[in-house]
Amino acid sequence: MIQKDEFAGNYVVREDSGTTITLTMNQPKNRNALSSKMMSALLTELDAIATDKKVHTVILAANGPVFCAGHDLKELKGISNCDGHAALFTQCSDLMMRIVTLPQPVIARVRGMATAAGCQLVASCDLAVASETARFATPGVNIGLFCSTPMVALSRNISRKHAMRMLLTGDPVSAHQAWQMGLVSDVVADDMLESTTFELAEKIARKSASTIKIGKEAFYRQIEMPLDAAYDYASSVMTTNMQTADANEGIGAFVEKRHPTWHHK
Repeated sequence: MIQKDEFAGNYVVREDSGTTITLTMNQPKNRNALSSKMMSALLTELDAIATDKKVHTVILAANGPVFCAGHDLKELKGISNCDGHAALFTQCSDLMMRIVTLPQPVIARVRGMATAAGCQLVASCDLAVASETARFATPGVNIGLFCSTPMVALSRNISRKHAMRMLLTGDPVSAHQAWQMGLVSDVVADDMLESTTFELAEKIARKSASTIKIGKEAFYRQIEMPLDAAYDYASSVMTTNMQTADANEGIGAFVEKRHPTWHHK
């Protein structure tokens, strides 16, 4: 499902490879900015993937030298009323929440700069693999527009002091700094980015899809709970998980010293 603009071409290109789907933002001349059309294209693809049981993992990538420059500032400047700005920021929040609530894990494959809402996009993904030359920033403060919505995802990935430094200064951080902070999960050489990300996606895709779905949902729910409530909730999740066909198969396979055959339910 590709959304097309008469002049700009495809906003998002989808590539299917077995149970792994790669969604590539395809507006390099606009630095893959999260315009309303770009976000609409991504939401359309993710909504279709959410109900597709044949898809086990998703890679989010970008064409061109910039991963994502955040909101389209020309679009923001061209909106003259509060309702228009509110609608655009709500759409962006919907996109980030769709990634978090998607049953399948989403892995960002980052080459180049990821700034403002583009950094938010990386932080919203479940995993992120960055090339050594990638950089990340929340530079809104430099143009009088504090990165308030990117702050939500950023502050849930890295420590408060690191998040505040990025938000208050707007200074970019390197891929290795981002890894040390916890913003990305892996840093690899530029020429290894695609293969490493795909191997990671395939490794996860070979697990039980139903188990991954249960675990991803539980992770994001429990992380916002007080400790005692989190343990109560996680215990109930494990109890439910134990009743699934794949848990029965996986435990049986381990005891019998064989490879499991997943039913994905």
